[in-house]
Amino acid sequence: MLMLVLVLDSKSFTYVPNLFGRISKETNRSEGSVPAMGMERVQCGYASLDETFEIGKEMYQGQQYSQIYFARLHLMRTFLYSLVPHWKPNFPVCTVLQLEEGKECVIVGTLYKHMKLKPCILDEYSKQRSVVPLVKPHNFMHPDDHLVLEDESGRVKLGGSIILPSEYVTGIVVALLGKESGAGDFLVLDVLDAGLPPQIQFPLKSRQDKYVVLVSGLSVGSSSSNPLQFQLLIDHITGHLGDEKEQSIASQIVRVVFAGNLVEIPRRFLNGQNLASKDLSRMAEPVKELDILLSQIAAGLPLDIMPGPSDPANFSLPQQSLHRCLFPGSSAYNTFRSCTNPHCFELDSVRFLGTSGQNVDDLEKYSEAKDKLEFLERTLRWRHLAPTAPNTLGCYPYTDRDPFFIERCPHVYFAGNQDKFETRVIKGSEGQLVRLICVPKFSETGVAVMLNLRDLECHALSFGTQFSS
Repeated sequence: MLMLVLVLDSKSFTYVPNLFGRISKETNRSEGSVPAMGMERVQCGYASLDETFEIGKEMYQGQQYSQIYFARLHLMRTFLYSLVPHWKPNFPVCTVLQLEEGKECVIVGTLYKHMKLKPCILDEYSKQRSVVPLVKPHNFMHPDDHLVLEDESGRVKLGGSIILPSEYVTGIVVALLGKESGAGDFLVLDVLDAGLPPQIQFPLKSRQDKYVVLVSGLSVGSSSSNPLQFQLLIDHITGHLGDEKEQSIASQIVRVVFAGNLVEIPRRFLNGQNLASKDLSRMAEPVKELDILLSQIAAGLPLDIMPGPSDPANFSLPQQSLHRCLFPGSSAYNTFRSCTNPHCFELDSVRFLGTSGQNVDDLEKYSEAKDKLEFLERTLRWRHLAPTAPNTLGCYPYTDRDPFFIERCPHVYFAGNQDKFETRVIKGSEGQLVRLICVPKFSETGVAVMLNLRDLECHALSFGTQFSS
């Protein structure tokens, strides 16, 4: 006999396939436990804040990406100028063109990182491309990398050991204290980042437990996807698994958020060639399967879905919401919401901000950190969700605004499709508290994240299957 065993929170659930192909459940719960359909689910206030990331009726009319950099510089420079009198009150503020040799001053501008190993499209057409050294695809750092600061008046190479090229990327706006050297470089003596944005007050802790489940990287249709594993997750959060205590906790789940890479379309269908009708049908199978699975959740509790790199959505950030027609079953419920990536929302005045992971993955290619959470923390302190966009991360060519600027500090900041589950709390200079979360790929790890709105404590939900005879 084939047997599937799930180990979850020190409880085991045994699944025995019956003769009719359905799955019957034999659990270790006590007699008289409350069935799933008898639960009364906890309610929670919800507000979507995705308007900033919605492109709407904006049209591309040949505009250049320089305009988004100008918008970013203008916005951030105005803010940094307001901080300089409290940071370095006794030093003048200059532009790059006004620098004088040996004179200490403060300059504000956008960082550009000159990288020796940064990929260039022109290299593909170079006759000497074969002599270019092989680079590890996950990181393009080199000891000879250096930083340049530029504003509208000019640019200057940065020197000194205060500002390390390994920690910064192109696109960040900073204020620097230093002086011009005889060689024409700007010797940096101190650095001022924007710091964590102001944060709305966290609601009082004397509330009941309410949970949010974060999942990413389902990759339905891929070779690594395990439908049974996902079904176990669905049964758990909808209250169809476990004893009375487990079902009681499940009834306190107020929302499920899927952070990107919901499906994976087979690459053989994406080679640009015309497809036969049977191939078109096969290409849609992962989305149909996902819709069936999501319908089970939407029938019982609210859920948000965000697009990711492998989903049928626009490539560049901000990714627009997946069309509801892709999900005829689950979109029939008013609990179903298709959202943008990045995604910002509030649950009972607790603000969430998250991405499907592209911003963190791109930072890992062009800078270094001890872990992925440090990348998340840096973007908050730089007040920018995707500082490498549009340089190395695709984004829409905005002309008069930068939607990735973080005006309000979230209480929960997450990134999906990471290698493993990581979390910690960081604190800002004005008392801001932020829970950082790396949500792992569910198809590879079988791990989802459960967060308590009452105190922002979170833990992993691990789902595993094994066959025994």
